[in-house]
Amino acid sequence: MAKAEQYGGLLKLIKRRRSEVDRFLKFLEAETNWLIAPASISHHSNMKGGLISHSVLTTKTLLDMRETMAPQFSEETCALVGLFHDVGKVGAPGEPFYLLEKNAKGQEYFRINEDLVAMGMGVRSLYLCAGALTLSDEEAQAICYHDGQYIADNFSVKNKERPLTLLLHFADMWSSHVREKVHPVPPAAAKQEK
Repeated sequence: MAKAEQYGGLLKLIKRRRSEVDRFLKFLEAETNWLIAPASISHHSNMKGGLISHSVLTTKTLLDMRETMAPQFSEETCALVGLFHDVGKVGAPGEPFYLLEKNAKGQEYFRINEDLVAMGMGVRSLYLCAGALTLSDEEAQAICYHDGQYIADNFSVKNKERPLTLLLHFADMWSSHVREKVHPVPPAAAKQEK
């Protein structure tokens, strides 16, 4: 099944908050680089459209885990946090986090926008989501702290992570570390991402 069909199918799982999600997507598509942003520069899904591709894969992994480990979470909750856990990687309206550029040979690559207001990626994701979507406390924690203890800023929730946060963290890690591919990156772009 093509990624676009999978993306559409996952969006159909969101019913109660569908109108909020539709408005949020309209905003993302019109005012950000949601449709072309990579998930990273030198790691997983580091190509045009990589952010959506990574978000779809993370959501599918999360739904698979939910089925056996946490059926108390609705498919809607899993689809919402899975699809938008990394939405902060779009940056801000009109100010992308990843800037698309061309090198001397005409090859496209992304670089980090150093002029964007600094903010942790989980915080930026929650900031964008909370402005558009009605979230439960547990959904908010999952979006904000899904990178787990890999991120020093997340220490404040160490050993206080809710089950949804742990599930999303593992789904994200499994997707990015095991299932996704890294694509060749121009050396200038690879140096920029830490």
